[in-house]
Amino acid sequence: MASAIPMEANMPPPRASLERSRAPLLAASALCDSFVDVPTEDDDIAQAGAESIDWTEQDVVFLHWRLLQEVEALSDPETPLEAKLDTLRWVFTEREKDSRPFSFVNCLRVVGCSPLSPIAYCGLVDAEEIRSRIRHGVKQWLEATLTRYPEWVREAVARNPEWVELQLARNPQWINQQVRAVALQGDLFA
Repeated sequence: MASAIPMEANMPPPRASLERSRAPLLAASALCDSFVDVPTEDDDIAQAGAESIDWTEQDVVFLHWRLLQEVEALSDPETPLEAKLDTLRWVFTEREKDSRPFSFVNCLRVVGCSPLSPIAYCGLVDAEEIRSRIRHGVKQWLEATLTRYPEWVREAVARNPEWVELQLARNPQWINQQVRAVALQGDLFA
């Protein structure tokens, strides 16, 4: 097994790699767009025989790489709170799910070991080491995002984060709607 190399050292810097990052983003976008034509259980049997889209191995590797780029967005204060919580759920999911095709651990394995990876070969990466590094920065990253919101939002998140997360899972725009409503109505309890 290769020694663990920090993911940050292997991920291209965001601005320096803009040109390199466009190809995988376009590939990932095309892959996601291809789901529009995938038949569902409710479709007619005639539609089930519709033309399927063949994914290349490189397309699949790029999709794994694109998912890992979401981890980089955790440190950006402009990343929406709901997106950060979603990424954190993915990174820190139950260990039983680590072997699933697009799990955080599997994305690290595919991107680190595939010769088709957009980054230099780094071999197997210790997922727990990466999780530990992410865990170390989470509080600072979430606080940086929360400073963009009024004090009452920060207090609500601090007091009852599970409830706020549930609201955001139901409606990613929930905080923004609440902020707008308070701005229009004023704080009824002030």
